[in-house]
Amino acid sequence: MSGSDNRLSEPAWVRWSLIAFIYAWLGLFLILPLVVVFHEAFAKGWVVYLRSFTDRATLHAVQLSLGVAAIAVVLNTIFGVAAAWLLTRFRFRGRGLLLTLIDLPFAVSPVISGLVFVLLFGLQGFFGEWLRDHELKVVFALPGLVLATCFVTFPFVARELIPVMEAVGSEEEEAARVLGASGWHIFWRVTIPNVKWGLIYGIILCSARAMGEFGAVSVVSGHIRGQTNTLPLHIEILYNEYQFAASFACASLLSLFALGTLVIKEVVAWRQRVVQERSASA
Repeated sequence: MSGSDNRLSEPAWVRWSLIAFIYAWLGLFLILPLVVVFHEAFAKGWVVYLRSFTDRATLHAVQLSLGVAAIAVVLNTIFGVAAAWLLTRFRFRGRGLLLTLIDLPFAVSPVISGLVFVLLFGLQGFFGEWLRDHELKVVFALPGLVLATCFVTFPFVARELIPVMEAVGSEEEEAARVLGASGWHIFWRVTIPNVKWGLIYGIILCSARAMGEFGAVSVVSGHIRGQTNTLPLHIEILYNEYQFAASFACASLLSLFALGTLVIKEVVAWRQRVVQERSASA
């Protein structure tokens, strides 16, 4: 009897117990917190909810979060495509080390990464004197926020593209090269169309992580209200100031973005499955 048959022959109570446990766990750690956030956000009505977003510091936090996330996603998309191309199309000494380094943000605490940037680019940091002499500011400014966000999000695009590019292989690219196509033509007309769903999937995950980043950004931001506070940091400040309605309203906005990202991710995954099924049946 195969492993699949063994699983199917398990008693019904085992299957239903596992289903109940998984849904109870998700309900406790995912659904219940979301319900609480939206309940508290609208507890005082729509007027108070909408008024929460008229505050200048809140609007700046939203704009700053979107701007930092956009810059980080663009930079990490470029890096991810380049890294995936290098790792799947070439064999070289140190390839395993490069793969390990790409995964480094998954193992390092975001707070530690933020502290490293402070030690490098802060006023008393390794490059602090040079930056001061050239009137450049990294820490407690937009560049520091971008650096911290890029660090915690750069594995996502590369990690989604690497297995996709390995599965696709390089046969079509080699055929195009034999037919006389240039490198850029091969890249835009052959490589990208073949891996576009993996690329979109990685960009979605990178965007979600960038918008919700707290630890690394908190260290390098300086918590300057109306200047360096992203939306997660602004939510913390509002909550600490007992502005609960405003804090939960901002939290609901961040949650809506996360839920929207989840929906887009599922649509992309569904579309990818459809394309794969059509390719298999062709």
